[in-house]
Amino acid sequence: MSSHSNDVPSQTADDVRHAETNFSGVTLPELTYHDVRAALLAGEEIALLDVREEDPYAQSHPLWAANLPLSRVEIEAWARIPRRDTRIVLYGEYGGEDLTPRAAAALRKLGYTDVNRLAGGLGGWIAAGGEVFRDVNVPSKAFGEWVEGLRHTPSLSAQEVKALLDAEADVVVVDARRFDEYQTMNIPGSTSVPGAELVLRVRELAPDPATRVIVNCAGRTRSIIGTQSLVNAGLPNPVAALRNGTIGWTLAGQTLERGADRRHPATVREATLAVAREGARAVADRAGVRRIALEDVPSLGVPGRTVYRFDVRTPEEYAAGHLPDFASAPGGQLVQETDHQAPVRGAWIVLADDDGVRADMTGSWLAQMGWTVYVVEPHGAEARSAQGGWPLHTPSAPEVATVAPALLARWLEEALPGQIAVLDFTSGVNYVKRHIPGAWFVIRARLAEALRKVGPAQRYVLTCGSSLLARFAANDLRALTDAEIVVLEGGTQAWINAGLPLESGETRLASARDDRYRRPYEGTDNAAEAMQAYLDWEFGLVEQLRRDGTHRFQVI
Repeated sequence: MSSHSNDVPSQTADDVRHAETNFSGVTLPELTYHDVRAALLAGEEIALLDVREEDPYAQSHPLWAANLPLSRVEIEAWARIPRRDTRIVLYGEYGGEDLTPRAAAALRKLGYTDVNRLAGGLGGWIAAGGEVFRDVNVPSKAFGEWVEGLRHTPSLSAQEVKALLDAEADVVVVDARRFDEYQTMNIPGSTSVPGAELVLRVRELAPDPATRVIVNCAGRTRSIIGTQSLVNAGLPNPVAALRNGTIGWTLAGQTLERGADRRHPATVREATLAVAREGARAVADRAGVRRIALEDVPSLGVPGRTVYRFDVRTPEEYAAGHLPDFASAPGGQLVQETDHQAPVRGAWIVLADDDGVRADMTGSWLAQMGWTVYVVEPHGAEARSAQGGWPLHTPSAPEVATVAPALLARWLEEALPGQIAVLDFTSGVNYVKRHIPGAWFVIRARLAEALRKVGPAQRYVLTCGSSLLARFAANDLRALTDAEIVVLEGGTQAWINAGLPLESGETRLASARDDRYRRPYEGTDNAAEAMQAYLDWEFGLVEQLRRDGTHRFQVI
């Protein structure tokens, strides 16, 4: 993610309207629920951040709150909140501790100048009458329900779709999720066509206008948005969403396929592209998407506005060559996960592709969600001179002593009890998948609590996937112990690359594994009750949006 920063605006009395409060030595101005709501309604730029881990965040949060865990502030903040004078409002209580002061101190150290505390925290938001939502990516999921309610997006039940497939009807089923999600489980015979690719490529799969096209995802949102995209762009074929996606399919007692690898055609015929481009442009124009020449992008913006730049093509296309300063955000997922990709509500978004379809279709949805959106006008391939992945936007990691994997293996083999403790700060999912034998899973924000469970050691060895987060955690650990602290060079991935032993499972949890919320629609082992409860929750989102009143959605 990237932004163009204009002159830093001066802080006014309206910016900090309430008495400052001191928490654990960190003095923070407060903004109330009413202040935040007024900024959202006015379309002002604001970042409301929940600094708890993802699972507590997912249990209850305001509509436009984005999750930025305290554990990962240094890793994520500069990329996700690129303008240092962004108005930031923090909250987050966990286990009786208010995490806000620590998060504020970290953000100030990173250069952020307008860091505020939400008065009363989440409890204050609720007490003031603020609506709270469950789950993740709620603005996008709620928007999908809003779209279906207004546009009556056509859909078919799981039983109806299976009957069509069993009868070998003229039908094509396309899965609008990411390819890795599709491979986990999919509708038998379906083809992977991630959301932003649908309008561009579906005519290659269904060239006959009589062929019925059915769009699915795991639940509802991406199938609704995908189906409505095809309708909006003028696809002549009959189109329908698979009602309730793979969840509906499973609840109907029908079997899913695993490990499929059917992908959309890699190329698009010129005639097909021309039709898709015309339809996408018309939809984007109706939605109010703006146009900008590539050379004008650096000068875009006004004081007080962040400008995000996204390349909405596939990750493979992005890696092969992309515009400098544009981050990779495949269009379908950008619409699905806008709160994560663009946590600064009120920011402007600039989109780029190389076909004149994907950016327009993605932009059409973001504009309807209340964002100011620009699409980069056609440009030559030579402009896509940057290659590889998006560079890290992090401060320099603290200097720490390190140990090579082979030497650590020897240390562990020779160590007596109480001599060495290995602390692993990777995600809980990765820890369960594989970790160094004997390593403890630790959430960085709860390091002091974790140490009490781990017990004293003469030497602590810290690791994570790459060692980056471990280096920041080592700095925290120095304040808690006089023991020797070292970081594994290259992290656990280097240990794996060296062919050293691994173990799996929840072998040693020094912290509760709540850094990630388990989605009820992912995986293949969810209880039927949980899946049905998720659908019921989605159905209730429209009424929650009405009560909240800050969405600013305008559906064309």
